Amino acid sequence: MKRILVVDDEANIVELLRLYLEKEGFAVIAARDGDEALALHLRHDPDLVILDLMLPKKDGFDVCREIRRRGATPILMLTARSDDVDSIVGLELGADDYVTKPFNPRALVARVKAILRRATATASGTRPIEVGALRLDARRREATVGDRRLELRAREFDLLIALARDPGVVLTRDALLEDVWGTDFPGETRTVDVHVGELRKKLGDDGPPIETVRGVGYRLVPPGRAALSPADSG
Repeated sequence: MKRILVVDDEANIVELLRLYLEKEGFAVIAARDGDEALALHLRHDPDLVILDLMLPKKDGFDVCREIRRRGATPILMLTARSDDVDSIVGLELGADDYVTKPFNPRALVARVKAILRRATATASGTRPIEVGALRLDARRREATVGDRRLELRAREFDLLIALARDPGVVLTRDALLEDVWGTDFPGETRTVDVHVGELRKKLGDDGPPIETVRGVGYRLVPPGRAALSPADSG
């Protein structure tokens, strides 16, 4: 049984989510503030966290940042604000998806299932992927460049896997968005650009470069493969 940690200080929302999630066979753990959320996450190691942004003690951004520091637990953020800035910041911190309040509980449960499916699919590969000095172990969700371990957030790891499956092949932003975030992701392709920028920093000079193909998308350049000309890349 998959465990879901629901973090929200509104009791009616917690009980509504508990009702719908338990009906679908999930075990629900609830926290009412940021400190309790982090304690329960450490104690129960849930399969997914549904995290409200506006929380007492520690807000959702701080909780998301700490959970991502600990590992790759999928995070679905809840926000009562209509401003896209909150959702973009949450995604940059490593959240996997977001839902704006008020929400349809059936649609939210569908999002939960989709996130868990993608996480399982990413970890289902049995053989590590190697591109030059880069090694990706999807089962352990570990990435290394030589002897250096990369500290990647969940989406960064999934994006790097998507690029490394076909090194040298140009993947469009739309294709990457659908592969990594799913067809129901409400965001824009600039989300991909933000995550690629972070990956480049973490891969460093000793990792394979991620090349921008102007007007198209990105490719991971394998050893021995010539880079595109400046006219074609950006």
